[in-house]
Formats: sequence, C-alpha cells, structure tokens
Amino acid sequence: MDRDCLAPMLMMSTLMMLALPGTVACRAPKAPAKPEPLHVVGDIEARRAQFVSIRVPVTIGHLSAGDQQALQHLVKAARVIDQIFSRQAWAGNAELAPRVEVLDTPGAVATRAYFRIMAGPWDRVKELAPFIGTAPHPPGAGFYPEDMTKAEFDAHLAAHPADRAAFTSSLTVIRRQEGKLVAVPYSVEYKDLLAQAATELRAAAAATGNASLKKFLTLRSDAFSSDDYFASDMAWMDLDSPIEVVIGPYETYEDGLFGAKAAFESFVCVAQPEDSERLARFKQELPFLESRLPIPAAYRNTTRGKESPIRVADEVITAGDARRGVQTLAFNLPNDERVREAKGSKKVLLKNMMRAKFDAILKPIARQALASDDVAAVDFDAYFNFVLFHEMSHGLGPGRIRVAGRDTEVRKELKELYSAIEEAKADVLGVFDLAVLANKGVVDVGIVKVLPATYLAGLFRTARFGASDAHGLGVVIQTNWMLKHKAIRVAPDGTFSPVLENFGKAIKSLATELLTIEARGDYARAQKLVGTYGTVPPAMAATIAKLDTIPVDIDPEFEADTWR
Repeated sequence: MDRDCLAPMLMMSTLMMLALPGTVACRAPKAPAKPEPLHVVGDIEARRAQFVSIRVPVTIGHLSAGDQQALQHLVKAARVIDQIFSRQAWAGNAELAPRVEVLDTPGAVATRAYFRIMAGPWDRVKELAPFIGTAPHPPGAGFYPEDMTKAEFDAHLAAHPADRAAFTSSLTVIRRQEGKLVAVPYSVEYKDLLAQAATELRAAAAATGNASLKKFLTLRSDAFSSDDYFASDMAWMDLDSPIEVVIGPYETYEDGLFGAKAAFESFVCVAQPEDSERLARFKQELPFLESRLPIPAAYRNTTRGKESPIRVADEVITAGDARRGVQTLAFNLPNDERVREAKGSKKVLLKNMMRAKFDAILKPIARQALASDDVAAVDFDAYFNFVLFHEMSHGLGPGRIRVAGRDTEVRKELKELYSAIEEAKADVLGVFDLAVLANKGVVDVGIVKVLPATYLAGLFRTARFGASDAHGLGVVIQTNWMLKHKAIRVAPDGTFSPVLENFGKAIKSLATELLTIEARGDYARAQKLVGTYGTVPPAMAATIAKLDTIPVDIDPEFEADTWR
C-alpha cells in the first residue's frame, strides 16, 4: 500500500484512538451542573395578595415642556437606583433574579411579583423569613461580608483605630480583600451605575428651566463620584420647583448589624403648592415645640436650623429603598446633622399615596380592630396631620450629643435600635405636638378630638409589617406601653378603644422615655425598652389575625413605570 493510501488510514486510526474513553485530548467538557430547583413557600399566592395593586394617580400636564422632559430623565435615573439598592439589599440578588424570572412552576407569577416587592427572597412582613429557599437573611444585608460578625468588625477597629471613620461611615461598604476587611466608598463600589444615574441627572438639569432644580441636580450628580453630599443636600433644602426629587443614599434601616450604612432611594414627585402653602405656617412652630418637649431643657436641641420647609407632593415614581416592601407615606430629610443644624430638615407628604392607603387599608382596619363607637372618628384630615407631625417630630429632640465626654450622634450610639426608637419617638411626638398646638390655638381642636382613634387604627396598620421592620417594632413598643398605662382598652370581643382620660399622660410619658434614651445615647436602656415592650401583645396578635382579608400594604402602579 503506497503512502498516499496509508496516510488517510493512519489519520482515521489516530482520531478513533483519541475518541476512546480515558483519552484526555478530546474529552467533551462537562456541562455546567444545573442549579437546584428553587424552593418557594406554599402560600406564595396568599402572600402576594397582601399587597394590593393600586394605580397611584398624578397629574403632570401643568408642568412646562422642559420640566416634563426632566421628569423623563429623572425616572430613568430612578431605575438605576433600583439596581444599586438591589445589590445593597443582598449581593446574591443578581444571581437569583434571572432564576426567578424563568420560573414556570405553580405560583411563578406571584413569586416574581413578591420577589420584586420584597427586593429579594426574604419576607419583610414575616420577620425576614425566606419565601424562596431556606437561607437566613444576612443581618448586614449587602453592606458587609455575609460571614462577618460584629465581634470581627469590632476587633478590626480595635487593631486598626485609624480605620474607624471609614468603617463606620454611612457611605462605605465593608469587603474582604486578601483575608482582610476593607472599607470601599460607594463611589467606587457602585461606580458604573452611579455614572449612569449622574448622566440622567445632568440631562434633567439641562432640560428644566428652574434654577433651583438645575443647581440641585448638578450638585447631586457630582456627589455620586465624590461621596460628599453636603452641598447638594443644602441645595435640596432650597429647592423651589414644581418637581420634588430625592435621589441618593439616606435611610439606614437596611443595615441590621449596625444601622449605619445608607441605602439608595429615589422619590420623583410633583409638588402640590396649595396644600404646601396651607401647611407652611407650621414650620415656624418648631422652636416652640422644641421648648415644650417633655424632657429637661439641657436635653433639648436648640442648634438645628429653623427653615424646615414643608411640602405636599404626589408621587410620579419611587425606587430603591423607597419602593421595597411597605410604601412610604412621607419623609423627613436629609439625615446629615450638619445640614439640620444649618437649615433644619424638609418634610414632604406624599398625598396620593396617603389617600390610597387610607381608603384601601386604614379605614377597613378600623372597622374590624376598633370598637364601633370609634370607627367614625378615624378621619383623613387627622391622619394627614398626624403623618405631617410625625415627620416634623423627626426634626425635634436630640441629634448631636455628648456621651462619656465625646461628641457623637444619637444614631451612632443606638446602633441597630436607632431606627425603631426614632420612629416610635416621631409617632408619639406627633400626637403630643398636635395637642400642644391645639392648646395654643394653631391646630383645629377637632383634629385632636378624633386623633386617638386614628392613631390607634394606625398602630394596627403598621404592626402588620412585623417587628423586624423599624416602624413595626416602633408601634409594638407603643402599643405595649399604652396597654400597660391603661391608655388603650381591649373589649371582650377583641376590639380596641383609646381611654381618653389616660391617653395624653401615656403619650407624654413614652415621649419622655424615648427622648431620654436618645439624649443620653443610652444603648443599654434602648435594649431594655425593646426587650420589655418589643413583642406583639397577645390581644393585638389575635386582632391582627382577623385582618387577613385586608391588604397589608399597596403595590403601587405608576404611569411612569411604563415610560421608556
């Protein structure tokens, strides 16, 4: 056989040999292992039904063409904030989200919706228990390594005291690099996404003809790359625009380890000038209210700025920490004590959201949880004013304090308990302040008369969020306190009523306790308060169980969700 015939035969023989088992050269690569099927709780449809889909209306036709164009860019920036917050809520969201998206099992539609509402696989109204999978919620969310403990964090600071400022900053994440903990600024950790958001803010600034909005958006876009939000927060306090916008890192509820790290959020709103003007007169009462706080004068805060604008607005869209779980009714920002001392803080009431919740949730709760004589007293104006004064009360009381001879802030001393203590303080001071101003003749006394019933219905609405939520824990503390001080009565049929002769005294005594904890930065006393009053009382739990046909909250549908 000549060489020309032999060569093809040798080549074929060689190829056959390479294909034999055990021959490494042409072994096919292993297909990647399929992930385990997602385990979803059996009652996912019922959980999804707790959040009723409601269209939240807003009118934007009166805005100028430039402001309407700016809104389009702000909505796009808000969508970027959603992406950042998803990473802050849990580092694993990016990997899990595509698997949830392609689920085709029974309940898949409900699972996808609930995953979106909860911003992850843990149920925010069930003590952060998993509804997808079985892994426990990492208390540090996505801000710290999941295997990092408080003890390791504290030990690092003890060994590296120069790292304290960076590690405890609200604008850094903690990562593990080469086995060591390091602090990474937000501007580095989320650089690409923040650059996208900044581009949209600059486009919105170019579109609007409002000088104050242009200034704020330009400064805020710069802050995304510098982590210095002071100048843009100051500009936000001066914002005088038909568009009210919040975009940046603010609240620290998500950080369950230390309550230190700020989560990104966005509110894009259209101002309601007539309502805002009607309420503006209240801001001048803040110094008077500070002087009437039920604590020694030495604990009162007389250094905060007094500008404190009050605005009423309708939401166009929300994102990030403002969109997950239970929806916000109002906000009081910024949280930077330097800004509060210079200018105070701005209170923004979200009227279209408040109306949606009042009609769909609060009134139905009142009909089942309150005695029949008290149901009629649950009033939207009282509810609206209570929310307003709750937000105003965030700007009252201790902020910067001295503890053991050092300058510090309340939030740093109370750590993970700060948010619950502060939310409870704002609730009880909201009631207390309305009564103070009614006695002064500034607030209609009719509002104060129906306030106890409205406040009580609100306790049930918020308690359903669960004690893992700062607001939920705050109202559980209030309820137990009011029961102990005989300011709330439980009837044999399980309905609740305010006991008017004890109501004001109990509110005042709880305000004193909460303000004292904050003034002293007393973490141990805060722990004791939560330990004593932080469990849902049996009578309340029994009544809450009867509210299962009433939505826990709303899943807002904004027209802007469809904008592209």
